[in-house]
Amino acid sequence: MMYQVKDLRLSFPDMAHKPLFGAAPRIEVLKGVSFDLPKGAVLGIVGGSGSGKSTLGRAMLRLLEPDTGQILFDGQDITHMPEDGLRGMRRRFQMIFQDPMSSLNPRRRVGGIIAGPLRLHGFEDAPARVAEALDMVGLPRHFAQRFPHELSGGQRQRVGIARAIALRPDFILADEIVSGLDVSSQAQVLNLLEELVKELGLTLGFISHDLSVIRRLCDRILVLHHGEVVEDSETAALFDAPKAEYTRELLDAIPLPDPHQNWT
Repeated sequence: MMYQVKDLRLSFPDMAHKPLFGAAPRIEVLKGVSFDLPKGAVLGIVGGSGSGKSTLGRAMLRLLEPDTGQILFDGQDITHMPEDGLRGMRRRFQMIFQDPMSSLNPRRRVGGIIAGPLRLHGFEDAPARVAEALDMVGLPRHFAQRFPHELSGGQRQRVGIARAIALRPDFILADEIVSGLDVSSQAQVLNLLEELVKELGLTLGFISHDLSVIRRLCDRILVLHHGEVVEDSETAALFDAPKAEYTRELLDAIPLPDPHQNWT
């Protein structure tokens, strides 16, 4: 298994209700989340705003530390692993962020953005890896000399993907990466992800609120609602016979060409 997540719980301090003296009360965002993610699989994590899907993704990458529960990455417990231990593992799991404009340093050229993590992890062949990553995401090599503001939204997202794959990770988490793109760019990015998963043997976590996008890309779907897993199913089975009422509500919210047609 690439990931085994068991009874994961995570909370944040509620500063809006913090008393004058004493600690702030806690808001529980993840409430006992459990699931397995096999190697080479593509898992869709879906839910509405505030469902905890992005928090779950960041906990999987240990950008957030859970309160309780367990996260096993390739059999190794990373739940409360100290930063010194995580530093060597971070090359193996990478993230593609939702807004490439805010996640790419506007003062650095594309080549430097992609090369930064490579140099941090001690790769001496960074320039060659940058060129290879640009080739793999379908961008000309001379784009390495451009700044993010000189690129389109779809091109910037490809730079984010190139930065993630340059380290040759085992797992990539993509957080709402097509939500800000037009339909044509969405299709191109999804096609690119499909090709990279096959070519590099990646395990992928894909966070989205849009089940129609999830259906296109993912093998399995994890449905979150108020921090709890309400459904964990293979994609075809979920669309054919959803078990949870919340899943049916999400399916009903997908616009269809024929208003008299159903997903199920």
